[in-house]
Amino acid sequence: MATQLLSRVQSTPISEHVGMEFKHVDLNDLDENTFDAMRQALAYHGLVFVRDQQLTPEQHIAFARRWGEIDINNYFPANGGHPEIAEVRKAENQQTNIGGGWHTDHSYDQIPAMGSILLARETPPTGGDTLFASMSAAFDSLSDGLKDTLRTMRAVHSADHIYSKDGIYSKTDQAGDLKGHDLRTRAVHPVIIRHPRTGREILYVNPAFTLHFDGWTREESLPLLNYLYQVAMREEFQCRVTWAPGSIAIWDNRSTWHHAMNDYHGHRRLMHRITISGEPLS
Repeated sequence: MATQLLSRVQSTPISEHVGMEFKHVDLNDLDENTFDAMRQALAYHGLVFVRDQQLTPEQHIAFARRWGEIDINNYFPANGGHPEIAEVRKAENQQTNIGGGWHTDHSYDQIPAMGSILLARETPPTGGDTLFASMSAAFDSLSDGLKDTLRTMRAVHSADHIYSKDGIYSKTDQAGDLKGHDLRTRAVHPVIIRHPRTGREILYVNPAFTLHFDGWTREESLPLLNYLYQVAMREEFQCRVTWAPGSIAIWDNRSTWHHAMNDYHGHRRLMHRITISGEPLS
């Protein structure tokens, strides 16, 4: 029976460097062979995308636990009764969205999250797509000399300038929805890490949470960081995901960036996100 089910499943690359879409899959009745194929796709493509799923909050949590332990988000509002589920939402009358810039989640943690599982609950009639980018492909495109230099470096990450009482979101119409204003975060990670499953090298800095290179000032760091960001933002390394209610994305925070487009003013968008615990970076 499992072999018959797997034979009906289709997986198609979303772009050359990032993303794999699975079709004819029911995440509530997922056999081990198909789940293993998804796990393999996530490791090598950074993103797994599935449409038309009917998951209750409890089923969403149960699916997430197949991937690993769950991290409770410190900043986003929780879905009522389910602290494992963080709500990523924008109301009809709000102008600011969550995640509206290139970033990777939780790089400010000592042990960053492995990934996230995002389920679309309410989507606007148009807009609200999410862009993903491959940080392995970005690293591969660099010169050998720059690769060698970056392999010797570490970078400092924090979320304080984003979520604190005087942070970026405090000045927006999302301020009343967010929490964790008094938390303080700081982590130092290698600029180049290796994926724990594939061994592939990954550029591990991002515009939202990387402050500066370890031992460098921010002023000294910005020229090189901005160059790396420009490389990573090249369209050739990206894919675009278009949402509808029941769409679900699983992405690898270590090997991808993502960017939630904010082009649907006047419409509501509600996503349920569960974050999966990671392991020390090296």
